[in-house]
Amino acid sequence: MIENLDSLKINFNTESLWVLNITLAIIMFGVALGITMEDFKRLFNNPKILFTGIISQFILLPFVTFIFIKLVNPMPSIALGMMMVAACPGGNISNFLSQMAKGNSALSVSLTAFATLVSLVMTPFNLHFWGNLYAPTAEILHTIELNPIELLKLVTLILGVPLIIGMLVRKHKPILAEKLSKVLKPISLIIFLLFIFIAFYDNFDIFINYVHYVLILVIAHNILALATGFYFAKAMKLSYTDQKTLAIETGIQNSGLGLLLIFSFFNGLGGMALLVAFWAIWDIFSGVALASYWAKQKVKK
Repeated sequence: MIENLDSLKINFNTESLWVLNITLAIIMFGVALGITMEDFKRLFNNPKILFTGIISQFILLPFVTFIFIKLVNPMPSIALGMMMVAACPGGNISNFLSQMAKGNSALSVSLTAFATLVSLVMTPFNLHFWGNLYAPTAEILHTIELNPIELLKLVTLILGVPLIIGMLVRKHKPILAEKLSKVLKPISLIIFLLFIFIAFYDNFDIFINYVHYVLILVIAHNILALATGFYFAKAMKLSYTDQKTLAIETGIQNSGLGLLLIFSFFNGLGGMALLVAFWAIWDIFSGVALASYWAKQKVKK
């Protein structure tokens, strides 16, 4: 059974792919409704935080993931799923979790905006670079013939365009943006979670038979990602509030984007899709648990 996982295909039709496309675009649009140019200026006025956040998400996390893969030596499709997670930008729920954890909400929103723009280039680059650096995943990439330009186009369409439109609405229609944001954020998150549930339901036998191959890996990888963001921020001597925010921004990845790329370019590759889909559920659970713990802590000076 273990040999079959790399060639296993998840049941997923064209209609479902369109739903996922639209859902992710709406989620990004909803987040962008709360973003202004001042958020970008805030980051550029504090380059140390900007440097720390971008390095943590797009350089350190993929590197740490690569080392982790070399150590545990998972099946190739699962390893590629881990690389996909690490290549994606922070998840949109990170803003809510940072606020819940008594972190730096303004920093979280600013980093989400900037990381989304950076991801237009860095997500395709990291997946292609690290995937080809590891022989077992390089073999899959050569079979798939992944086109980085097409990958860039899709990421731009799903993240970049909704980000720009949302920011324009916020700038020219701030009252409308605030009303839309309150409605879109919870609704789009519910739709996304419902989508994940239906995808699991349609592939229930596959999930039951194979989930134990990714269970421990996802939990360990997620803890590693959270720790990478937290301790890198600590090493950079950022405040405890910013450390919490960087942990969440690095550890809560946009797994919805990862799933979209898997079904668009990898034909629902079994181990890859299974790992990223389980991550989509797990990192919400771990993020809420960690944010709840931090919320109960006394404020550190």
